[in-house]
Amino acid sequence: MSAQGATLLGSVRAMRRAVCPGSYDPATNGHLDIIERAAKLFDEVVVAVGVNKSKKGLFTTEERMDMLREITAKLPNVRVDSWQGLLVDYCRENDIIAVAKGLRSVSDFDYELQMAQMNRELTGLETLLMANNPAYGFVSSSLVKEVTALGGDIEHLVPPIVFKRLSEKYSERG
Repeated sequence: MSAQGATLLGSVRAMRRAVCPGSYDPATNGHLDIIERAAKLFDEVVVAVGVNKSKKGLFTTEERMDMLREITAKLPNVRVDSWQGLLVDYCRENDIIAVAKGLRSVSDFDYELQMAQMNRELTGLETLLMANNPAYGFVSSSLVKEVTALGGDIEHLVPPIVFKRLSEKYSERG
């Protein structure tokens, strides 16, 4: 009997869960594009904010998670979480079978391919590398912060809540 036939007879298949990991400091429209596309491919997508105690981000982990919850609220199969340590350990603990990542450039591919191969070697975790929408191919969290700090307009590059919070952060800094 085919897998589809078994499902039709009432068998339950395992939930296909993926993770979209990142620092999201801050989230951009490019991030949202990948999250939305992954949400169409998997039963559940976990947007996981990496916690690195040795790095000081512009936004706290909680601030990033709050913004991501608001940004993804319209996606019922997306939830936001954080993780610290090895991503493969987080995935094993949360029954996540795949990592979904966006690629902007060849340099992104080189780095992500190495990570994908290491993750697969460690635990068999699969990685889906998705080409970014060309409209966001040049957008990175670092560039968004730099342009904002210098007074540039990035409103069209980030979700509205991120634009609001970035504007507030940089107006506080004077």
